[in-house]
Amino acid sequence: MENNKQHQLVNPAALFNPEPYGFSHSISVQSPFQMCFISGQSGGVGENHVLADDFKTQVQDALKNLNIILQSHSMTFENVVKITLLIVDHNPEKLEIWAEEAKKVWNPTFLPTSTLIPVSQLALPGMLFEIDAIAVKS
Repeated sequence: MENNKQHQLVNPAALFNPEPYGFSHSISVQSPFQMCFISGQSGGVGENHVLADDFKTQVQDALKNLNIILQSHSMTFENVVKITLLIVDHNPEKLEIWAEEAKKVWNPTFLPTSTLIPVSQLALPGMLFEIDAIAVKS
């Protein structure tokens, strides 16, 4: 964690080290309320960023990684106000899988705003899904 008067960088030890790649997993900004800007989280697990072969498992693992970061900021999925989804070779079946998994972590009466961007590939070979988020806590 690095701190200054305006923001705090948080890179949980349970996730891979992003510094060699030129980014941080999240930045928390203090004002009258706390805002947390979270980098895209994929389905990679652990320091070696091991990816499952299937889309559903990658979505589940990405949501676990997102939760690790939210907890690092003393937040939950309820604090998330905006997400961006990147899906490789997007199709209706993948959207259905995403919706099923999202319903497990978000209250269906208070869902975050969302943008879905179909892409041909992501940062690492084998990545099928990525989610970034903005969370707010008063």
